[in-house]
Amino acid sequence: MSKTKRENQPKLIVRNTEIGDIKKIQALYTKSYPDVPPYSASQIKGHIQQFSRGQFVVLFEDEIVGFCATCILPEKLAFSKHSWDSITGGGYASRHDPNGDWLYGVEVLVDADMHGNRIGQRLYNERKQLCMDLGLKGIVFGGRLPNLAKRWKQAGSAENYIEQVQQKKFRDPVLGFQLRHGFEPIGVLPQYFPADHASLGFASHMVWKNHKYVEDLPSKATKQRGRVEQTVRVSIVQYQQRKVASFEEFAKQVEYFVDVVADYKADFVLFPELFTLQLLSIENQEIPASEAIETLTQYTAPLKELLSRLAVSYNINIIGGSHPTRDEEGNILNICYVCLRDGSIHQQAKIHPTPNERYWWNIEGGNESQTILTDCGPIGVMICYDSEFPELARHLTDQGAEILFVPFCTDERQSYLRVRYCSQARAIENQCFVVMAGNVGNLPNVANMDIQYAQSCILTPCDFPFDRDGIAADTTPNVEMVAFADLRLEDLREARHTGTVQNLKDRRFDLYSVNWKVIQ
Repeated sequence: MSKTKRENQPKLIVRNTEIGDIKKIQALYTKSYPDVPPYSASQIKGHIQQFSRGQFVVLFEDEIVGFCATCILPEKLAFSKHSWDSITGGGYASRHDPNGDWLYGVEVLVDADMHGNRIGQRLYNERKQLCMDLGLKGIVFGGRLPNLAKRWKQAGSAENYIEQVQQKKFRDPVLGFQLRHGFEPIGVLPQYFPADHASLGFASHMVWKNHKYVEDLPSKATKQRGRVEQTVRVSIVQYQQRKVASFEEFAKQVEYFVDVVADYKADFVLFPELFTLQLLSIENQEIPASEAIETLTQYTAPLKELLSRLAVSYNINIIGGSHPTRDEEGNILNICYVCLRDGSIHQQAKIHPTPNERYWWNIEGGNESQTILTDCGPIGVMICYDSEFPELARHLTDQGAEILFVPFCTDERQSYLRVRYCSQARAIENQCFVVMAGNVGNLPNVANMDIQYAQSCILTPCDFPFDRDGIAADTTPNVEMVAFADLRLEDLREARHTGTVQNLKDRRFDLYSVNWKVIQ
């Protein structure tokens, strides 16, 4: 009986953060800081996808009662004067550097109702153990001073306040806890988190040194980085628009290309934007634009079933171009369905419809841009015109995306070059791979699809580890064909931190950032 009783007792569990924890983490933040907006889903995904091993939650009876986020930073940055916003890349942990020396504490949250259960101690211990496992020099962070505002008249300065707490003349629950667990203040960070009114925006610059750290440990690089997949094989389909007699005929063409690229062991295949407009040729008559889109939305369910079935049976991740879809509110969105080889289906709506899409087809823009976690790492999708807005690619990169897929549909060379040049810029400024695939051929009786121009390609940053001219692969213009490239994500990560230029690291977080709003 005593054994059964023990088994039924609630358990505290500490584990790494998962995507499914996001809403509960947000609720915990709101409970802890009701006057401060919580982390967005994109920010928490950024933590996980940048450095999954450094994020922790504490569960009690399946509820999250503790949360901890970290990243790795180089010594010079970690010990410089900084704000929370600048050091964390706007809260995304996007300045995470796997080649860094120090573990940086981004956040610790503890449910106030669980005080006395050593939740904070457990999270700090996890940080210390991770630091030692990775062979890092220690832990750095900016710590709150929640009693500073109350003691300001007596203390006169944040520096004096910290000194008084060290001498136990003042009491501070956060700083006192950190001091008891071996952390030492090395200075003050003014305007660290201005919304923290109790701390008057100040933070104590805290350090814990790893006593097991060994300089120039030979095995450190392997131990710290872990195993990285050598290459990701990406394929693109430059798809010819031609008349089809049925959805089944369309499905056979799509399966043909999936079969071909899967035979070459590709990890991803990208189809063009609006490649499903080919289905409008089934009726073999000119249809008004508004009716044409309504007709296409009827194919949404069979298209998703087709792409998902092919992804699983051919063991390949399919980025399914885009397809006009009517949502639950009756709006028509241009949606890319991403079907992974594990059977899951994801979607990304086009954020910026073109003037023609709005005029002819009444297509509206989506409001969310989220990365999609695949077995080859996080990816992002920007549909055609979206690539011409740099904020969108930066938002996806901040969430951890290393490959951005751009299905496009352009009618003539100038339109195509706008997408091509902007996609190349996105690859350079975000130090990521950008993959493009477009349509060729004609559909005479389909409005706004009379002619097509495309030269599909796979683009890279422009630096020594990458292909000449920043082009890993491209196609012959206006010819139906496929192309492949093997992308080394390890080269990408190294370039971000040690390249000739380091666009992501060298951003001026003290001057600008991308602030993505959540529209309900």
